[in-house]
Amino acid sequence: MTHNQEIKKFIELWPESPDGCRTVFRRLYDFLEGLEGTEVEFHVRPGITYSLRGIPGNKSDYPLFVMIDVIEDQPRWLSVCFYEKMVTDSEGRGDSVPGGLLGEDGLCFDIESEDADLTDYLQERIAEACRAAGS
Repeated sequence: MTHNQEIKKFIELWPESPDGCRTVFRRLYDFLEGLEGTEVEFHVRPGITYSLRGIPGNKSDYPLFVMIDVIEDQPRWLSVCFYEKMVTDSEGRGDSVPGGLLGEDGLCFDIESEDADLTDYLQERIAEACRAAGS
């Protein structure tokens, strides 16, 4: 099964809940999938996280430019992380996580419910990180 098939199956089997995190995940996945020159990987750690990763499509110094984790909790929530040096956060919405993204300083945004404004903001950060990675 390809990553895309696995992701679509995961979304399909994710029970809808009033918090709307599934909808946010789907929007971020669709946005990431539409970025030219990038690849998408899906890493599953059953019962812990489901990790969607934006991978630069060229030879980059970075193994990824965004990691969108579905945290297995009740209800599920999302953590969207970037290398801190690759994105700006002019609105101060993210949390700095020293050494938190593959051993480098990260900037992470937690999403516990559907928020169209935050989702748009994160799409801008994803595009910014993609450009910084040279995709």
